[in-house]
Amino acid sequence: MTDQSLLNVVFVGHVDHGKSTVIGRLLGDLNALPDGKLEAVKAMCDRRGMPFEWAFLLDAFQAERDQGITIDTARIFFATDRRRYAIIDAPGHKEFLRNMVTGASGADAAVLIVDAQEGVAEQTRRHALILNLIGIRQVILVVNKMDLVGYAGDRFAAIVEEAESRLLSLGFDRSRLTAIPVAARNGDGIVAAGDKMPWYQGPTLIEALDGLDEKTAPVGLPLRLPVQDIYKFDDRRIIAGKVEAGRLSMGDELLFTPSGHRARVASIEGWPDAATGQTVEAGLSVGLQLDDDIFVERGEVASLPETPPVLADRFRARLFWLSETPLTVGRRLQLMVGTASLAVRVLSIDAVLSSEDLSRDEDREDALRHDVVEVSFEAVRPIALDAFEDSPATGRFILQDQYRVVAGGVVLRDGLTDRRGGAGVKSTNITRVIHSVPTEDRWRMNGHRSGVVWLTGLSGSGKSTLAIALEEALFRKGWQAYVLDGDNIRYGLSGDLGFSPEDRAENIRRVGEVSSLMARAGQIVITAFISPYRSDRDRARAILPDGFHEVFVDTSLAECERRDPKGLYAKARAGEIRDFTGIDAPYEAPETPELRLVTDGREVEENLRELLRYIERQFAL
Repeated sequence: MTDQSLLNVVFVGHVDHGKSTVIGRLLGDLNALPDGKLEAVKAMCDRRGMPFEWAFLLDAFQAERDQGITIDTARIFFATDRRRYAIIDAPGHKEFLRNMVTGASGADAAVLIVDAQEGVAEQTRRHALILNLIGIRQVILVVNKMDLVGYAGDRFAAIVEEAESRLLSLGFDRSRLTAIPVAARNGDGIVAAGDKMPWYQGPTLIEALDGLDEKTAPVGLPLRLPVQDIYKFDDRRIIAGKVEAGRLSMGDELLFTPSGHRARVASIEGWPDAATGQTVEAGLSVGLQLDDDIFVERGEVASLPETPPVLADRFRARLFWLSETPLTVGRRLQLMVGTASLAVRVLSIDAVLSSEDLSRDEDREDALRHDVVEVSFEAVRPIALDAFEDSPATGRFILQDQYRVVAGGVVLRDGLTDRRGGAGVKSTNITRVIHSVPTEDRWRMNGHRSGVVWLTGLSGSGKSTLAIALEEALFRKGWQAYVLDGDNIRYGLSGDLGFSPEDRAENIRRVGEVSSLMARAGQIVITAFISPYRSDRDRARAILPDGFHEVFVDTSLAECERRDPKGLYAKARAGEIRDFTGIDAPYEAPETPELRLVTDGREVEENLRELLRYIERQFAL
């Protein structure tokens, strides 16, 4: 073997067009079957008095997959003298698209199988559309069952003309299409050409596979590194992810989207051994240390500052709808792109594309199962995106509904507008007014600094009690302080919001903005919000980074339930309240709060004294 690289090839075809027979025959003729497998299947056929079929080998493989032994759950491996291969046997639309779009078994090329008797069928056209949708550019068109049409060259030519016309209309490059006549059952055209089709002088299937181009990592594209997670080893803080495109080097400045934070690469880590290179390229998973402990979370995308992804909260996409429930305007779904996940809403169904002739129906108000549809989305917050044609890794996505994959698609360049520099601001022709009274002058007038004291903890932890007591204590000292309480805010400012993750995020965003304004006015703003999600609190911190003080009111769930001052835990346990934090909704405790108050077993006065001492240290002039 001269090349140890692996090429992933997906085999697709209409039902009964012979996909399993082609794969079985290919493996058999290459002697790539497990020892004894062919003999075992033939013996099974003899026992049952049925003729041997190469497709039975795939059935045997499937049985082994079901038992979780010997064969990869999604791929079948073999090798030639040229390279190694992984066959992705796509059993159906849903599994196929889910595997393709999520990259679980990303294909470098496709073999599209067409029955010589039946010709191009509905699923053939649909598969061609999906191959285009997920960005596969190399296609081998296998016209199978040539023995059933007398190995007729004109029949082969007619099918190729129709299939290629379809593929070319979708944008495939003719130079990257290869058409091969085969009779898989007899082995004609698979590994050996045979003597039945002297009119054909092209490659066999295995020769065509060996002739496919290697899929090269997109090193030449702008850097895209979706953040997978952040780990802490001893005193190191490692940002982990896979370089999906481009390259990065030690000392590079990175821009993280959507947060906008920047820092330089201080080290490139390896595991279990230390990294040896100073530069890493697309296709490699890495861990990075930065020269600044900026806040970065899973889902952000690192890039070089001069070539960032688009920061967008509205975008258009072309997708393949898989759910039996029609897609309609207003529907909320969960978008998964790269390592990011967030809610999106369907703004409009722009067009439904016909799988027959690709015509556009722009009058449809819904999309049905297996429709290819162009949709406009609005996300709950800005996200890093690329048009698929510019950077596939950050330009393709899946959609989930109740944790079930219901669609896969790609981001379209049309309608993708960057909101960088103006994220969160939709108004135009506005100018920020500069106050003539500096914040420092307000501090001197008040006799103390201002800022935000953000109390977070479970319901019943004592946040509101502490906040009110602190406000009174500060007022008695002559300090300017005011409490923003969670329930009070929901009577007015956030009266239109519920308790879904998206509404909670918007609620905290509003409170963060109001708190920042009041702090700039010289106030000590004391907030009392469960604020269960770490990312939401960090976004509130980002609004006033130098004046934000996170106080974790750390009370155990058992103690909160015991207190249950509003009877909410009892209702949640009885199923009368859904998405209740601590019961059926998560609470993400602060990792490094400025102050942690453990309230179990302590009196309110004791916690108040500790909190007051902290405030005096931080806010006194």
